[in-house]
Amino acid sequence: QVQLVESGGGLVQAGGSLGLSCAASAASGILRINSMGWFRQAPGKQRELVAAITSGGSTNYADSVKGRFTISRDNARNTVSLQMNSLKPEDTAVYYCNAGVVITIPRTYPEVWGQGTLVTVSS
Repeated sequence: QVQLVESGGGLVQAGGSLGLSCAASAASGILRINSMGWFRQAPGKQRELVAAITSGGSTNYADSVKGRFTISRDNARNTVSLQMNSLKPEDTAVYYCNAGVVITIPRTYPEVWGQGTLVTVSS
């Protein structure tokens, strides 16, 4: 089974910065993760994509975070990070780490989610 363990998050004032990290692990070891990313879900709203990055380094950002958030990953360590700058109150949400197509021995997992970490931005 694959696990995603998130760290970071917390409370920050508007205009501040926070970093999130996520590490993937499996008892049998991970051969490859095709894509990794971050989603978020605010109270009363649907979960939405924040940013994603492929194993080749191609990135995709939600329009609302472009220019403020930066996603990065370390393929060797199976980690993905999200640096969030110029935070706004509307960024307040539970942030979830996501890994798409995780290849291990003996099985491949189509999608894995972390448990979520709360980011609160005060005005």
